[in-house]
Amino acid sequence: MASPTDFTFSSNYFGTHSAETPRRYAFAAEDAATLQHWQRALRAELVDRLGINRIAARCTASPVATKRGEVRLDDHIREHWEIWTEPGMRVPFFLLRPIEVDAPRPLVLCPHGHNKRGRFDYAGITTDDNGQTHAIDGDRDIALQAVRQGYVAVAPEARAFGESRFEREVKSDSPHSCITWQSRALMFGRTLIGERVWDIMRLIDYAATRPDIDTSRIVITGNSGGGTVTLFAAAVETRISIAVPGAYFCTFADSIGSIHHCPCNYFPGMMELAEMPEIAGLIAPRPFLAVNGKDDPIFPIRGTQAAFEQLKRIYTVAGAADRCELYIGDGGHRYFAEPVWPFVSKWLGC
Repeated sequence: MASPTDFTFSSNYFGTHSAETPRRYAFAAEDAATLQHWQRALRAELVDRLGINRIAARCTASPVATKRGEVRLDDHIREHWEIWTEPGMRVPFFLLRPIEVDAPRPLVLCPHGHNKRGRFDYAGITTDDNGQTHAIDGDRDIALQAVRQGYVAVAPEARAFGESRFEREVKSDSPHSCITWQSRALMFGRTLIGERVWDIMRLIDYAATRPDIDTSRIVITGNSGGGTVTLFAAAVETRISIAVPGAYFCTFADSIGSIHHCPCNYFPGMMELAEMPEIAGLIAPRPFLAVNGKDDPIFPIRGTQAAFEQLKRIYTVAGAADRCELYIGDGGHRYFAEPVWPFVSKWLGC
């Protein structure tokens, strides 16, 4: 009998079950037709496992968005909005647009990760309500970068952050309520990944009502937890044209399966369904750029490189190997803007 201090079973838990659990959608296609069949089947089951079908069943009407305010800055206009993405769920977001718009512009969706200031940093807001100045390091002002490229950018607040935190986290000044939110979502067959992806889908619905946005050209890019939303949203939402996850792309085995991560990264039965590069394979043949740091301690680069090799095979079968790229930056768990905008411009054609 193992002693109370023998951690052999717990330390081997993931490896043991992974070895015993074949992935239902392990990629094996060798031609485009088989690939497309595989994508349709995996996407349908992924949407169900994330709980998106349950959310959609509650939403019979178009989303309602209300403008809170607007600020004109030197080189862009920042609008402050909120959108009701499902009954009882209000999502605040910033919309940044160029001052001069002579034609509908591509949309860049910028979901944030686990940093306290979230959408504020992404929008380039460096001063809080108390007048305190905050440095934006790690290229986190992604929406600001996008609007300065001439695009319309949307920086939404992720569920369980900011205004949607539970009272306990607000009182303790914790940045998020992911543990409590995920626990309660699971009780109703839902997941935080699915809910955040749904919010992105409803923001696209809203964007389609604006004459200044070209919804035939949609980019999504976010860092860390925002990279999670980027990958899953692009996997299930085919209206998204280009996906650029930052500080996320890896194998599940090398990252969230073996290193401590927030519970919002998980959904039921994920390892019996597919590995991360296979879920990313649902994006093919649309352009995909993974942006990772060589010293990232929670999404190790060895796992990223292994995942990229698998994903490249999928893109090759799709006839789109040139649309799948990996950038490894000199740093850790952060965003690297340098390769992003040339890649986006190349594939948007502007």
